[in-house]
Amino acid sequence: MEFLLDAVQARVLGALIEKDLTTPEYYPLSLNALTNACNQKTNRDPATSYDEARVAAAIERLRSMRMAAAVTGAGSRVEKYAHRLADNFNFSARELAILSLLLLRGPQTPGELRQRADRMHAFDDLEAVETALNRLIERQPDPLVTRLPRAPGAKEARYAHLFSGDVFPAESAPAPPAPDRVASLAAEVAALREELAQLRREFSAFRRQFES
Repeated sequence: MEFLLDAVQARVLGALIEKDLTTPEYYPLSLNALTNACNQKTNRDPATSYDEARVAAAIERLRSMRMAAAVTGAGSRVEKYAHRLADNFNFSARELAILSLLLLRGPQTPGELRQRADRMHAFDDLEAVETALNRLIERQPDPLVTRLPRAPGAKEARYAHLFSGDVFPAESAPAPPAPDRVASLAAEVAALREELAQLRREFSAFRRQFES
């Protein structure tokens, strides 16, 4: 993929898509409104507290990748911002709704996506959600969504966006390297020696009580 978004850029892009689909009367967004949308307490995971400087830097990066643009309306002195995914990447409304949710809330099941997408796009059934997901998975030249391995005991698999690179589920994430065995044993030996020295000092002090 030619672009990789960091966490702030992904949150900004997801917020722009969401507000375009849910509150078009207040869209595009000023920097202040966009910052508030990113830090919104509902429909976000994780919660964030970005300042305007970080959001502005993310917007500039998105603009350089043709994912966002600055918009100045007639009679308005405040610069506002809009995403450009539909114009430049030809996404449908259903695909945008799914991408927004994945950008704002992380990996989710088709059932969760259908329920949470209602304000952005009403999916008739789970099959409609899965069809949209498959279009994003099969998108050329680069897939934008991936299906994660089903967690033990879970009824549905979760899906994640790939705007920030490959996704490793917690249960299959690479294990951290094991500590060096020799260094570990050396530390244990040093601790035992210190403990033994302390016991010797205490025993010597105890014995002196009877020698005086």
